[in-house]
Amino acid sequence: MIEDKASHTAERMALHRAAHQLLDHPPVLEDPLALAMLGRDKAAALIAKPSLAESSPASRFLRAFAAARSRLAEDQLAAGLEHGVGQYVILGAGLDTFAYRNPHPPEALRVFEVDHPATQAWKRERLAQAGIAAPPELSYAPVDFHEQTLASGLEAAGFDPGVPSLFAWLGVTPYLTLEAIKATLGYIAACPPGSGVVLDYPQSPEVLDMRGRLAYKALAGFSAAAGEPWLTNFAPAEMTALLDELGFSLVKDLGKEQINERYFAGRSDGLMVGDLYHLATAWV
Repeated sequence: MIEDKASHTAERMALHRAAHQLLDHPPVLEDPLALAMLGRDKAAALIAKPSLAESSPASRFLRAFAAARSRLAEDQLAAGLEHGVGQYVILGAGLDTFAYRNPHPPEALRVFEVDHPATQAWKRERLAQAGIAAPPELSYAPVDFHEQTLASGLEAAGFDPGVPSLFAWLGVTPYLTLEAIKATLGYIAACPPGSGVVLDYPQSPEVLDMRGRLAYKALAGFSAAAGEPWLTNFAPAEMTALLDELGFSLVKDLGKEQINERYFAGRSDGLMVGDLYHLATAWV
């Protein structure tokens, strides 16, 4: 992202989540706060003309993926809570709304939102404008990775390194170097047994078909123009090998077929995800 500017990517993904509530029935991810997070004017414009969210042929695929990745993370959290997870860390939280609609008992789960200070301040302004209060079990961890580590940022926010935790790391890995990705995954792998991570990543163009390569080029170009260039991608085998190397177990990689079977089977509207992105889950 551009220093001292809010994330364009966070805004774009918030638009997809909000549009999903208006255009897709039933929603894969039920998010009653998604429209409010757009801000009053943008929400009103989207309600008046939902087609604003379908600016390109890829829009429906991206909207489906935005919903599916958050749904998977929240499903994994629900399962993890039954096995000792007590903290949920949203890395690169952007305009994610989970903490403000958290269905779990506050005494059972602490939530941490990690993001660049500028993006986090912008989000908190947006929340205040929408009249959405931060719940007591939520802690903000503003982290500028040029100046501090994830560990120090979480420690300052009150994170307990002795409690099993699930990390949701969505929409972030393309913008990081491989070294930074390894460092973050290494930190998560060193968390107590029962901890885990849900992450997404774009596939390497070399393993995509022509349509996928065109989508990759278009989205990477859009992000670069917004000051948020893509730096890293993976073939699925590379991601699985990296997670195995770092000591994770129960590693699962979900591509188009697995995601669509899990969340989009039997729909009458044809909503589905495309080939570009994969989702991975892994546990310590």
